[in-house]
Amino acid sequence: MTIRVLLADDQAMVRTGLRMILEDQPDITVVAEAVDGVDAVTQARRLRPDVCLVDIRMPRLDGIEVTRALAGPGVVDPLRVIVVTTFDLDEYVHNALRGGAVGFILKDAGPALLVEAVRAADKGDALVSPSLTLRLLRHLTPGGTPANRRFLPALSRRELEVVGEIARGRTNQEIAAELFISLSTVKSHVATIQQKLGVRNRVEIAAWAWENRIVEGR
Repeated sequence: MTIRVLLADDQAMVRTGLRMILEDQPDITVVAEAVDGVDAVTQARRLRPDVCLVDIRMPRLDGIEVTRALAGPGVVDPLRVIVVTTFDLDEYVHNALRGGAVGFILKDAGPALLVEAVRAADKGDALVSPSLTLRLLRHLTPGGTPANRRFLPALSRRELEVVGEIARGRTNQEIAAELFISLSTVKSHVATIQQKLGVRNRVEIAAWAWENRIVEGR
């Protein structure tokens, strides 16, 4: 099954480069290109692509606003958005992930990671550039105690182990191998964890884990 991707970037050369990388893969096709944020939201809502690759800095609406419009809290049927940027700034990543993004990739991360992020998003997984992952997730709520720490849902020991592995950026396949359980069991645990925590994706599970010190000291 082909993964349908929308590209949103105000620079034509960047869009061309991303298209070449993605369409070199047999399972990925670019169905649309957007030249600014408003165009991205309009086309994404009309075409319902499997994955949206969105630049952080665009005219009219920036990548954060686009992410919120397509995947943010309150969106009934959210799309899968990956933010792609040259800017390695914590504030951007925090806002993108809080806005509903399932990935955050630096443009210099390389073609392989970009393709991996698209495939992960299509499967419901999440991927953040490895150079950012631990640094960012550990500091999603710097200098304070998150409100949701007042109430810790009753997760089983195994569910907490899965949460810890997700917080380290592991995929479902890697978690299955690490914990010696089947892939279907991992997927079942992830679905249950999301329901118990009231979150929508793996990035939010990872953020919850770091905020609540589930993986502290490891």
